[in-house]
Amino acid sequence: MASTSDIRNGVVMKIDGQLWAVIEFQHVKPGKGGAFVRTKIKNVLSGKVVDRTFNAGAKIETANVDRRDYTYSYNDGQDFVFMDTETYEQLSVTDAVVGDAKNYMLENQPVTIALHEDAPLYVELPASVILEITYTEPGLQGDRSTGGTKPATVETGHEIQVPLFLEQGTKVKVDTRTGDYLGRVSD
Repeated sequence: MASTSDIRNGVVMKIDGQLWAVIEFQHVKPGKGGAFVRTKIKNVLSGKVVDRTFNAGAKIETANVDRRDYTYSYNDGQDFVFMDTETYEQLSVTDAVVGDAKNYMLENQPVTIALHEDAPLYVELPASVILEITYTEPGLQGDRSTGGTKPATVETGHEIQVPLFLEQGTKVKVDTRTGDYLGRVSD
């Protein structure tokens, strides 16, 4: 058992038999009344995000979550297969657990997988990845200064918005949390 003073971003708590990861937290000490901790927590399995308030000093149950480094190997049609970088053992993870991370994963890419009792909970990617544009409509001459965007398909098959002047074959940096275009990458 832990207390509310142990609440930090990334801590996984067990509430009503379910696992919840802390996304945001704030210790609040009002002038009147007792202190409390305001949190935004995400259900590890369903992805549902809720706000929850705990009184200061309340006991909370934390879950033991092990974060390990893996390398994405391949998709076998239904599961994603990862290799442990230390033991070289393979781990199959379902599409539901991988979630939106699949839009930014390339083979041999390093990832971190959170495990609870050897069951994968979620896949963490680096903050940004470099992907090549495999298809986009050609930009119009003279359209460079308007600041507009157009859809572009990257090598994972995911579609992102990019500036009008980018062409097929260009490597771009993409934010894995939001899917936003961050810039061009020169070879």
